[in-house]
Amino acid sequence: MSSKSTIRRSLFLALLAIVVFCAVAWSHVPIPPKSPAAPGRQAVNIAVPDFELKDQDGEVFHFASARGEVVLITFIFTTCPDVCPLLTAKVAAIQRELERQKITDYHLLSITTDPERDTPTALKAYASQFKANTGHWSFLTGNRRDLAKVWKVFGLNVVKNQSGQVQHTTFTTVVDRQGNRRIDYYGEKWRDADVFADIQWLRRNGSSQNP
Repeated sequence: MSSKSTIRRSLFLALLAIVVFCAVAWSHVPIPPKSPAAPGRQAVNIAVPDFELKDQDGEVFHFASARGEVVLITFIFTTCPDVCPLLTAKVAAIQRELERQKITDYHLLSITTDPERDTPTALKAYASQFKANTGHWSFLTGNRRDLAKVWKVFGLNVVKNQSGQVQHTTFTTVVDRQGNRRIDYYGEKWRDADVFADIQWLRRNGSSQNP
């Protein structure tokens, strides 16, 4: 065998070994199964730092207090005419299913992008519209400075134009029991059934495994 052939064969075997190793390693990465009907879905593993905001009752809410539960987070504002009510209705459907199955180790967070209008009183009325069980679903507000820090943590872009209209990234995420973002959803076309399945997966598998 020529030296060139030997080199080519050695390179091929080395590449094959790398591919096999990666395939074996990837097969053990505990990422929730992806549904073909889950647009904008991305598996991640990003730690969420603690933050402090006020809930719909005016009480201080620490994100760290939800440690040990699977947390679903969305960003909304109460005067939104289109996407936010749709997202909130989907979260309400998820909560109904969680309650139907008597699941209690979860928390839902709806964080405002319009703190000037979304006072605790406004958020409480909004929660009532969707029949939210606020024992497991908190609607959060605060001053713009504190909220801006939270928006930045989640990569949210929030703009309020001169007419007072709010535009923001349509973003939803599922956080595991240890406070790590595990599944991000972008846009509003995700199905509540898909997100519910991710919550269930993390309840059963995600708290003790890291992707």
